[in-house]
Amino acid sequence: MKVLVVGAGVAGLCCALELAQAGYRVELIDRAVGPESAGCSRFAGGMLAPYCEGENAHQLVTSLGVESVEWWQKVLPEVDDGYRQLGSLVLAQGRDRGELARFAQRSSGHESVRGDALSEIEPELAGIFPQGLYFAAEAHIDPRLAMRRIRSRLQELGATVRYGADASEYKGAAELVVDCRGLAGRDTLSELRGVKGEMLLVKCPAIRLSRPIRLLHPRIPLYIVPRGDGVYMIGATMIESDEQKRVSARSLVELLQGAFALHPTFSEAEILELGTEVRPAFRDNLPKVCRKGNTIFVNGLYRHGFLLAPVLAQWVRNWVSGGELPPGPDNWEIMNEDSMQ
Repeated sequence: MKVLVVGAGVAGLCCALELAQAGYRVELIDRAVGPESAGCSRFAGGMLAPYCEGENAHQLVTSLGVESVEWWQKVLPEVDDGYRQLGSLVLAQGRDRGELARFAQRSSGHESVRGDALSEIEPELAGIFPQGLYFAAEAHIDPRLAMRRIRSRLQELGATVRYGADASEYKGAAELVVDCRGLAGRDTLSELRGVKGEMLLVKCPAIRLSRPIRLLHPRIPLYIVPRGDGVYMIGATMIESDEQKRVSARSLVELLQGAFALHPTFSEAEILELGTEVRPAFRDNLPKVCRKGNTIFVNGLYRHGFLLAPVLAQWVRNWVSGGELPPGPDNWEIMNEDSMQ
């Protein structure tokens, strides 16, 4: 069977890989002119943090996210492709320790660390924070390296990857279409909304952090993810907006102030890149897998693209092979044609 996967973000890449590994003839296309301009996945944090996300997400995000951590570990050889299972650390300044307590109550998979134990995990932060939460089972990846690795693997498996391609020109030759277009899928999935995210990459070799760190704040929590060679991704914003391609001055200032609060040496960092994109989400912030005719839709991954895409891709592969999708809560239903435009 020939399968056309539309959209080369993390969802499309994972679906294409699962189907190609199952022996299907896969063609992956994207309307972007190249991988460096394709969708919001390239601006992701790459945190594989199912337990941290459980603080404000549905319990399925945690349970399915744990499975995805294992998937990424198999797909990305450690070190070579940026996979690191070193846990993650959640911190708060003294005046915000109530935020830390609430985070601990609403999440799982962590241990409380303070003093020498905290300093041993991240020596650079010794004496700056009195205590934190350590999620030892979590991991992180470099999204761009990860997507590059999947594209290479697809080519090894004989799949075709095309950029600058119009889906209408290729659908006729495919027996099945897997639509992973993100917000562009709103032409069929009318309930999709946009959630804007902003990030920056900085270089600060004077600081050596090993794992993702979340700094809690009542208004704008911050996360910092090491990319290696003194490069860090800083992000946090979630803005209910479809606007693309503009990082606001306010967001930039808040992200930088948060980084300075984590460690004052970030004030000397070199800014390498600003980025913003709009993530697709449904009303409940859970993704959906649904089918209309010969098209399967995978969409609405919200801020959990890299955390949930592998499991959703495995569902698609199983469904295409004649199996059934696993049961879920009412708001995780498989939509029928009546719920689509």
